[in-house]
Amino acid sequence: MRPTVRGILIALALPPLLAGCFPASGSDTAAGGPKRLRVALAVPPAQALSPYSNDATVLSKLSVAEGLTALDRHGAVQPALARSWTRTGATTWTFDLRKASFHDGTEVTAEAVVNALGHASAAEPKPRVLSDVTLTAKAEDADTVTITTKNPDPMMPMRLASPALGILSAKAYGQDGTVSPVGTGTGAFEIKKLAGKTTASLDRFDGYWGGRAKAPGIDVSWIPDGVARANALRSGDVDIAEWIPTSQAKLLDEKTRHEVPSVRTDSLILNTGDGIFSDAGLRAAARAAVDGSALVGSVFGGYADAAQGLFGPAVPWAAAHRAAVAGRATAATTGQVQAQTKDKTVRLATYTNRSELPEAATVLQQQLEKAGFKVKQDVREYTQMEADLLAGRYDALVFSRVTLLDTGDAVAYLASDFASGGAYNIARLEDAAVDKAIAAAAEEGDMAKRQQKIMAAEAEILRTDAVVPLVHEKVVQGVADGVEGVLLDPRERSLIGTGTHIG
Repeated sequence: MRPTVRGILIALALPPLLAGCFPASGSDTAAGGPKRLRVALAVPPAQALSPYSNDATVLSKLSVAEGLTALDRHGAVQPALARSWTRTGATTWTFDLRKASFHDGTEVTAEAVVNALGHASAAEPKPRVLSDVTLTAKAEDADTVTITTKNPDPMMPMRLASPALGILSAKAYGQDGTVSPVGTGTGAFEIKKLAGKTTASLDRFDGYWGGRAKAPGIDVSWIPDGVARANALRSGDVDIAEWIPTSQAKLLDEKTRHEVPSVRTDSLILNTGDGIFSDAGLRAAARAAVDGSALVGSVFGGYADAAQGLFGPAVPWAAAHRAAVAGRATAATTGQVQAQTKDKTVRLATYTNRSELPEAATVLQQQLEKAGFKVKQDVREYTQMEADLLAGRYDALVFSRVTLLDTGDAVAYLASDFASGGAYNIARLEDAAVDKAIAAAAEEGDMAKRQQKIMAAEAEILRTDAVVPLVHEKVVQGVADGVEGVLLDPRERSLIGTGTHIG
């Protein structure tokens, strides 16, 4: 969407009003010394940066917490707090730990790992990454941990790379079930202060096993409004601004605009549990009415591809294994839709943290109304509506989801979002064929066959019309000229590393 002259003038007028939202510019550790990084993030903490919430990715983006393993830029598993591992049985894995310290000075031991994984397993609700698995950890000696699962899990090393399974020190875990990463992680940077949902201050952790970071610290500001984030970068108030809205991307200097192919798919999620979309025919009518390709240019300014399914071009194996969707319900006619929705309104939700989504919701509202639906939007910040989404208080949601976020393995995403009882099953889908297909993929250890079964599960999910894929996004990250070493990650779980600094 091309910005209007009025929109540009309003945007350019904003920086002076925002200046008070950011740490002071003079953030050198010493005169002429290396500068602290000033970072603008999009989604404010929902649960005080608990790793068991959507906040978990902040801990990995800022290099605060780590798991036993990590994923490289290609999605392959790499050592992290575990230096090596071995599959010792159908349901058991043994991990050998490296020498590392927590930010509070205590050592990373097998008992500390067992404690952290035990709390994750007992959390309510469970982290999404544990939606389809039950694990038990045992300390064999001070540096060796054995993890046992109820059923075989060939992707366990990949699963343990999830930000939700970051290992924190014992003092992180409160008796009331809360988890605090402040001063309890193992990463290159330590959280020193978290000020609600607005700012955080991190200092370099010089005891980091992976080497001393080049930047002395990070000052974080959460700015939900995408235009404000872009303005903060333009005005020099921040050095890095994530998720630049596509409407703002071309207003940035070319040197500060970094386009990243993303595993993020935007979809229309339909509540199959109750309300009008518990009717398969009305779901089919909604699917037939919606055209995601209309969003590519008008809403995303070309920074997206029309969706082919749940997985897009940034998942290179998906297209080769994509299966035909069979057995879908027949779409209702406009007259049938009008008869069934008489005196009823579709409650269509989305959130403001990604500025394209409200625009997309407006386009979808027009498409749905043309097909005979009545639509009322509810647009708020994500943290204000997550509980309602999980409780099924909406009929439909325009939703942006990183499909390989939790583990780098698509099965975990499918299980959490679409399996019966999945921890993030906003669609409230309960379908035996879907559950069976996801389980078959989860049990497959051969990667090529696993990918085929993942795509078979995708076809089963699409058959239900619980989700209508719209577009595959391309993420635009804003990086000021002179900032080096920013991690441009298609999975959006990395941003600041040991090499990130102001040159």
